[in-house]
Amino acid sequence: MPKRILNGTVTSDANAQTVTVLVERRFKHPLLKKTVRSTKKYRAHDENNTFKVGDSVRIQECAPKSKTKRWEVITA
Repeated sequence: MPKRILNGTVTSDANAQTVTVLVERRFKHPLLKKTVRSTKKYRAHDENNTFKVGDSVRIQECAPKSKTKRWEVITA
């Protein structure tokens, strides 16, 4: 099964080797036909602490690295 890749923005880099990434998805509401914005935060592994708040990054699914981390940053 292919690994999912998401685009998002770093909202926190306070922890060691971890960044919090905010991912926004847009979809059309089935009844109202209005475009709805929905956001979700993911915790991603950042090996060298290279990404800072505000950076646009791509994250990819991976094997669990800790209790909450199931994603890793692949590129800026």
